[in-house]
Amino acid sequence: MKAILLKEPGGPEQLYLGETKKPIPSSHEVLIKVKATALNRADTLQRMGKYPPPFGASSIIGLEVSGIIEAVGEQVKEWKVGDKVCALLAGGGYAEFVTVHSQCLISIPNVFDFEKAAAIPEVFLTAFQALFYLSKLQKGESILIHAGASGVGTAAIQLAKSLGAKQIIVTASAGKHQICQDLGADVTIDYKTQNFEEVVAKITEGKGVDVIIDFLAAPYFQKNINSLNFDGRMVMLALMGGWKVEELILANILRKRLHIMGSTLRARTIEYKIGLINDFSDYALKRFTKGELQPVIDSIFDWSDVADAHRLMESNKNSGKIILKVG
Repeated sequence: MKAILLKEPGGPEQLYLGETKKPIPSSHEVLIKVKATALNRADTLQRMGKYPPPFGASSIIGLEVSGIIEAVGEQVKEWKVGDKVCALLAGGGYAEFVTVHSQCLISIPNVFDFEKAAAIPEVFLTAFQALFYLSKLQKGESILIHAGASGVGTAAIQLAKSLGAKQIIVTASAGKHQICQDLGADVTIDYKTQNFEEVVAKITEGKGVDVIIDFLAAPYFQKNINSLNFDGRMVMLALMGGWKVEELILANILRKRLHIMGSTLRARTIEYKIGLINDFSDYALKRFTKGELQPVIDSIFDWSDVADAHRLMESNKNSGKIILKVG
């Protein structure tokens, strides 16, 4: 089969369209003919040799796909050849074919094409996990979402709104504020020109927010702690700004009874992913069909232009997902 392969760890120019062995589904897997895949920050890190796939996962880059089931394993009963699905992967998405555990599939809503469907799994499952499993955001609470115009950020805004959050605050560059507002953000902060800690303190009258979803880590850590309300919860999903804090005042963690959590999704057990996917499907699929939730797509590339797609992601100019059409 054709796949996007890597000459050696490095820049986007190291990616190329080549040939590799077509996977064979085991008894509990399905084989998907991939129609589209989507970029994630983990893809760029893996390309640079900084984020190897979990043990046993495909070495091919790509954490999500949409497509049509080509074959099913002998123990698979819930799906059939020809079904349209999207899926979360531990790897292997930049390819013509991929095998997936049959219970890790999401049925594609009839209102979506393959490109929109490919924009669902990674970001919506990550945001769903952060809001429903970890922070347990409640109706009437306030939330601060960093990188609000990112894939996970746009998903988190919509999910927070669907949960009945009282106030949704996001950080994003000024040119991306409108898309965040259109999705349901109540307050948008330009992180380049404004101090989000000061803005949050002002609009919450010094109380802070109940939940923070963060991707930057080190440079935001102290300000995040200071910006949380009593019994506040912070979920850290990435280390984009750095992993080492030089100086930290811990008093507010104790004084405010804060909960600081970190999570990744790629290396979770298959059992965890199955439970998460089932819970997400039960909650979200009907809302996708009604238009209450919507994948946000920035741009669509042919997969032969994968290097340009990676360059766009690394430029931080995109709002929402970058999609690759496969085949």
